[in-house]
Amino acid sequence: MNGIKQRLRAGEQLLGTMITAFASPDLVRILKNCGFDFCMVDCEHGSFTTRETAEMIGAGRGFDMPVLVRIPEIRREHVLHYMEMGASGLLLPNTESAQQARQLVDYAKYAPMGHRGVSLSRPHTDFRKVNGPEYMAQANEETVMMCQIESQAGVEHIDEILAVPGIDAALIGPNDMSQDFGMLGQYGHPRMTAAFERVVESAAAHGKWSGVHFGGAEALKPWLHKGMTLNMCSSDIGLLSLGAKAISELRGEKQRHTELKP
Repeated sequence: MNGIKQRLRAGEQLLGTMITAFASPDLVRILKNCGFDFCMVDCEHGSFTTRETAEMIGAGRGFDMPVLVRIPEIRREHVLHYMEMGASGLLLPNTESAQQARQLVDYAKYAPMGHRGVSLSRPHTDFRKVNGPEYMAQANEETVMMCQIESQAGVEHIDEILAVPGIDAALIGPNDMSQDFGMLGQYGHPRMTAAFERVVESAAAHGKWSGVHFGGAEALKPWLHKGMTLNMCSSDIGLLSLGAKAISELRGEKQRHTELKP
């Protein structure tokens, strides 16, 4: 399956990005070749069809690029569908309680951890004939369950959330969190910094991982030095815009060259 947990346990810092708009299996390959460790298909804010998501997950499985999914909400059919497609893991948006975290694990993990339905001739086994009990135990161990912390309530209940067996990591959503704190975009505000640090400390105390998804590298860098190891930066739209803007600046190159002549 995927090696996200093995790499984190070995002390690596992993970096992914969000796929928000472009439903292309080739994009998954491009992101891997650019050096990302994983990517996340945004099925909360994005408008991807089930088939489009399945094709991106399948592409990632074909060349060992973990593809995770941010689910729209905590419903059995959402969790089951993406797990059956072979997603390397799931991200539950706006997690605010241990009950939500337990529900995610219950839907996503096979017994005895949860009650995921058993159908083994599917993309998640690459349609191979597998030993059921062995495969199910391996899937329970290797698939990554993440809770996105995006509110004051999520920070308040972070210890209970991360104490849930089967939850592996907390990923901060800084935009929604700062909005909930009444200070949209003020990531360096002391209250925001304290909230971020609380998540990092709780994850360490429970033997779990923490991270944050920022739109740019500069905002992320300080947290790479404060214990966050499962992080995300930018998105397909953000990366395309960044590259396109850099190239489009060539439009004024002739004029600048003329102005620089003595």
